[in-house]
Amino acid sequence: MTDKKLQIRPQGDRELVMVRAFDAPRSLVFQAYTRPELLKRWLGVFGGWELAVCEIDLRVGGTYRWVWRNPDRKQDMGVRGVYREIAAPDRLVCTEQFDDPWYKGEALCTVAFVEAGGKTTMTVTMRYESTETRDGVLASPMEGGVEQSYNKLAELLSTMRW
Repeated sequence: MTDKKLQIRPQGDRELVMVRAFDAPRSLVFQAYTRPELLKRWLGVFGGWELAVCEIDLRVGGTYRWVWRNPDRKQDMGVRGVYREIAAPDRLVCTEQFDDPWYKGEALCTVAFVEAGGKTTMTVTMRYESTETRDGVLASPMEGGVEQSYNKLAELLSTMRW
């Protein structure tokens, strides 16, 4: 994949797939995806939002907890999950559940990092509890937020040493 733009598509009856290429080796992309000090610099940090809480216990059975805060909003947005598989720097599998659910149930998130020629394609596959839930997520403004986050990730990666 040479296009660095975010691609989102449904897959099967319950999955959503997001693909984006980055000009960085997968070890750096994996680090940026799993280290709190790096996540706080790109994940959902736009439009006045900050990643105020970023806790990660990166081991199988370990948990993560992220909370975004915006001084213009009265309520934080939090998400949590459990790591089910970690194969650094190739793959992560974890659950995802929001504190104030905007979709039904828990999702299973699989992130694959594939490197070719010093560039990394990151593929995130989200499996939801139903087709209706997946379709609701696809119809939400989620795509714009993911795209802005991934653009910030690309900027961050451009400043990191290989």
